[in-house]
Amino acid sequence: MNAAPHQLEDVWSDWKDAVTMTASQLETWLDSDESRSVGQKDSAGGESVGHESGRRIVDILRTRKAELTDDDVAHMRKVVGYVHRHLAQKPSKEDLETSKWRYSLMNWGHDPLN
Repeated sequence: MNAAPHQLEDVWSDWKDAVTMTASQLETWLDSDESRSVGQKDSAGGESVGHESGRRIVDILRTRKAELTDDDVAHMRKVVGYVHRHLAQKPSKEDLETSKWRYSLMNWGHDPLN
């Protein structure tokens, strides 16, 4: 079932601001060792929450806006919230280009250096 139009419109501009990577850029990033090196993993040491989210973001980016579901919109809101919270935690002295902070944001579709 497609998302309620008003719910989608409420998150759309924030989503476009938060997700600065294209689907192909994000997919390439998610295949990297750097991407897999960050994030909170489950107790079995599997995929991190952010990495899993990144795969979902790729799917959302490749879905036509009119075909997004309520679950997609809920994930979009989660992404926007995460990116906003994480941006506020910017390290002051670390080399940002190779920081875990940046890598984590990139797993969520946001490259702070772009």
